[in-house]
Amino acid sequence: MEMEKNERALLVAPCGMDCAICGAYLAGKHDVKSKGVRMPYCKGCRPRGKMCAFLKKRCPTLMQGGVEFCFECGSFPCGRLRTIDKRYRERYRTSLIGNSKLLRKIGMGAFLRKQEKEWRCAKCGGTICCHNGLCFACDIYELRKRKQKYRWRE
Repeated sequence: MEMEKNERALLVAPCGMDCAICGAYLAGKHDVKSKGVRMPYCKGCRPRGKMCAFLKKRCPTLMQGGVEFCFECGSFPCGRLRTIDKRYRERYRTSLIGNSKLLRKIGMGAFLRKQEKEWRCAKCGGTICCHNGLCFACDIYELRKRKQKYRWRE
């Protein structure tokens, strides 16, 4: 059953991270522990009440509910977001600042359609993880044998 549009939108964190492509979210969705893979599970930043695991404790604007997304802030992109974005661009082939700018420009519906297309597994139609490039539906054997679960193979 397809995820409701509102539920899917809740998986976009204020920083621009699409939690639906996160390794910890996908690990829980696919219950990888039952398949012999040791990875933490996460329901997403907003669904677990964290708003943004990366920034909220360090951002008074987010803590006080002043913005829903970082791109709405006058300080966007702040230094903390730039640091996280650099790590995500270098290691995980995604940009939180780029996602935020795109979300602001095209809106949630179009952003989610683009994400689903960009991160769709060519083999099974599942979701590819931004943290390692694997589909947790059909690449479980590869995930199981990897020592570094949160790295792409170059």
